[in-house]
Amino acid sequence: MQEILNRPAKFLTQGQREAYFADGFIGVKGLVDAHWLERLNEVTNEFIEISKDYSSERKDKRFDLEPDHSAENPRLRRLNSPVDHHEAYWDFASTGPFVDIAEDLLGPNVKFHHAKLNFKWGGGGEEVKWHQDIQFWPHTNYQVLTLGVYLDDVTADMAPMRIIPDSHNGPLYDLYDNDGNWTGNIRDAEVPKLGTERAVYLGGPAGSITAHNCRCVHGSPPNNSPRPRPLLLCAYSAAHALPITDLTKGGKYAETIVRGEPARWAQFDPRPVLMPPDWSKTRYKSIFEHQQGDG
Repeated sequence: MQEILNRPAKFLTQGQREAYFADGFIGVKGLVDAHWLERLNEVTNEFIEISKDYSSERKDKRFDLEPDHSAENPRLRRLNSPVDHHEAYWDFASTGPFVDIAEDLLGPNVKFHHAKLNFKWGGGGEEVKWHQDIQFWPHTNYQVLTLGVYLDDVTADMAPMRIIPDSHNGPLYDLYDNDGNWTGNIRDAEVPKLGTERAVYLGGPAGSITAHNCRCVHGSPPNNSPRPRPLLLCAYSAAHALPITDLTKGGKYAETIVRGEPARWAQFDPRPVLMPPDWSKTRYKSIFEHQQGDG
């Protein structure tokens, strides 16, 4: 941590970097400029139109759709791996401000891991229950983070991401239920121990960013506003953090060095990490499908 903080900041302030290491996350309002937002929203609207040709019965691997999604009433939960489907997303993930932010928080050598675009559709867009990220895609250490940018204004009634401060320094939780089934969320019996009353909600105008460490406990309530809440999320790691599973195998840009150089030595954190199911033997489902028990 101190070695990273001793390097000059590229994009964030020193105070923002210190807050990230202390709390495990930061939110910065209006950080991404109008040029990027216009480009990202244009292509995102194109994918919303494409999704109207699909449904929960007629599936397309690009889309995670709510069960009642239709052409007349589109209700997207997620655009999977957006960087694989349009160059605008990859240009942003590999050359936009996220790369400078990742360097500010991970050090000089940074890898891209994966991306997704969560819509959290209006009028009841589904809850994301309390969870941590790293159990979905474990690495050899915990210098792994996710950066998000809101593509539209997000007010308090639009289910902004909520994160529990300092939870990255706490335990990793079991995301299997009592019968050994992967649910992708912390068990209900554990939730009273989390200190959820301390959670910080990260909203803001379009272009606001979120950054959270892979061990942070976070989630979001249902979106009961009339508008969707599109949040583009990109995960990055320090180059010396190696994925343990092959979840992103076949991804066009998975494990691409976006800043600096590849690591010559892997680093291993002595703390254990929960392993997810063997996705090579069963279809990987999104966090929405697992938590809602559908798909």
